[in-house]
Amino acid sequence: MSKPELSWQEKAKNMAAGIRKRVLEHTIKNNGGYMSQACSSAEIFAALYSKILKLEPSKGPLEPKPYAGVPSGTNVKYSTGAYFNGAKNPEYDRFILSPTHYSLVLYAALIEAGRMSENSLDEFNRDGSSVEMIGAEHSPGMEVMTGSLGQGLGQAAGIALARKMKKEDGRVIVMMSDGEFQIGMTWESLQFISHHKLDNMVIIVDVNKQQCDGTVNSVMKIDPLDKRLEAFGARVFKLYGHNINELASRAELKPDGRVLVILAETDPCQGLSLLSSNAPKLHYLRFKNDEEKAKYEEALKRMVE
Repeated sequence: MSKPELSWQEKAKNMAAGIRKRVLEHTIKNNGGYMSQACSSAEIFAALYSKILKLEPSKGPLEPKPYAGVPSGTNVKYSTGAYFNGAKNPEYDRFILSPTHYSLVLYAALIEAGRMSENSLDEFNRDGSSVEMIGAEHSPGMEVMTGSLGQGLGQAAGIALARKMKKEDGRVIVMMSDGEFQIGMTWESLQFISHHKLDNMVIIVDVNKQQCDGTVNSVMKIDPLDKRLEAFGARVFKLYGHNINELASRAELKPDGRVLVILAETDPCQGLSLLSSNAPKLHYLRFKNDEEKAKYEEALKRMVE
């Protein structure tokens, strides 16, 4: 007797757990990794790839292409990493990852979604590989260069305007980090988005309140972020970022002429409470000694169990 088909919520829950486990495995193996980003955003990526994003069905786990050089009119081998999300047909959504230090989390999500091969992380950060530590336009799941921070939203806005002008049904979904709202380009892009009424855009923000120098508001206060975004013409919802049902229901609201912004308030230690001992510096996990690494190895065993 065959097993009953899992609901999308069950698939998303399993995917989120798989994302955290894969990133922790990678972090232990490589003695470092962007672990807090995986903890905070796992449900966001799981909701995206199991429900929110309208993409061409996966053609099976794909192998990442090697780095083929920079874009040019004569580089016939060049391609973006968007092929992991399928065809760019008018009815399909386009996904833009703005904070590229989340690239490892995106790669783990692509594997969990069955879009990228299991062994792809073996190519991570190797010379000649497209599976870069700080992803670029040729990296799996990406189609534009968004590093340094703050560049992704403006490029997404340009794509959204072009799609609107061509009367395409597909949306542009952008994943951002809260620290990007300290950057002037972000607010300039929001003015552009508001002016052109780009309601074919959905911005999901991982509000984990962390950045490389500590907590976001200790570096430069951005609160009340919801009110500031509303002043720039956005339609804003604050929610608990580990609730996949709420993430999906808000992301699928009918457009009303304003860009939709979801402020997903998350815990940078979700699913890995051990990580809280590193607070307030949670941006990158690098083991200080073998004893600390052993604690994370034990935490990984509990995840697997």
